[in-house]
Amino acid sequence: MQLRKIKLLNPEHPNKSTGIINGQTSGILNWNDIAYPHMYDLYQTLLSNFWKAQEINMQDDIKQWDSLTESEQDVFLRINTQLASLDSLQTPTMSQVMDYVTDSSFKAIFAVISQQEAVHNESYSYILSSLVPLQEQNSRFNQAKEDPIVQKRNALILEAYEGFRQCPTPSSLFKLAVNSINLEGIYFYSGFAFFYHLARQQKMLKTSTMISYIQRDEMQHAYFISQFIRILLTENPAMNTPENIDYIYKTIDSAVELEKEWSRFILNNIEGIDLQEFEHYVEYLANKRFRQLGLNNLYPERENPMPWIHVFSDEMINETKSDFFEQKSRTYTKITQSNGFDEL
Repeated sequence: MQLRKIKLLNPEHPNKSTGIINGQTSGILNWNDIAYPHMYDLYQTLLSNFWKAQEINMQDDIKQWDSLTESEQDVFLRINTQLASLDSLQTPTMSQVMDYVTDSSFKAIFAVISQQEAVHNESYSYILSSLVPLQEQNSRFNQAKEDPIVQKRNALILEAYEGFRQCPTPSSLFKLAVNSINLEGIYFYSGFAFFYHLARQQKMLKTSTMISYIQRDEMQHAYFISQFIRILLTENPAMNTPENIDYIYKTIDSAVELEKEWSRFILNNIEGIDLQEFEHYVEYLANKRFRQLGLNNLYPERENPMPWIHVFSDEMINETKSDFFEQKSRTYTKITQSNGFDEL
């Protein structure tokens, strides 16, 4: 069954959507009358996270850049451009999904996510422009496109995203959403870990501040997409099949294995990172994603195997209501376990 593009206005339909896909809705959004009221809370949380890359003065990192080892600089630039490349995919993908989602409140959230991914992409470019000349930046972005191990890692995501672009069906939308969790909830997070590793050594703290802002957003995105999947399967019982649940387990497991392979390649020469510990961290992240989806852990249940990351987590920043690295006043929404965002 093909998904149909939603007309902008259907005056004969109710304002409150009758389904997130293939439902009826007028197209008019009244936040006081939506099918899933907790989506308004999530929308407000996303808005409260608003920030711009230019708020962070990179002068300290510029001064410190040449003191990094050659391996640290190489991995820094590789991971930065990898993350930027993946964010480049998220903005148009989330925008396209909006055309096929019936519920106007979900459309609004997808719009905010799309905009935030554009900010993240700009942020990585802002970091690069502070540290290396344009020729080096372009070389690194080309490296991100051409590296075979990067292509292998990202093929899983691209296949699902292109599948939806070419044939928008409920099934392809479901697969896109699962792989969005892989991208935002596993690939991004393991990339962030390298920058937090530098930060625990008091290196490149301005970059780590930026990463903490990005991670704060991605945490909400992964949670929203998991909610989207759960509602999609609940509203459409024909999709809530053992085969689709198996797809979730197999696809996230594939992402975990690809991320482990990538980490062995990219972090092999970084002193102070235990690769086995890092692989357990990737599994730990995946278990969090399964639980957000209402599923059981696939990997052994364990505490965060890299507890030093918690020092740089959202909870620590939010507890002080200031930027952990800069101690600059902030007005971000406080995130706690009670609202489901128990990240890192």
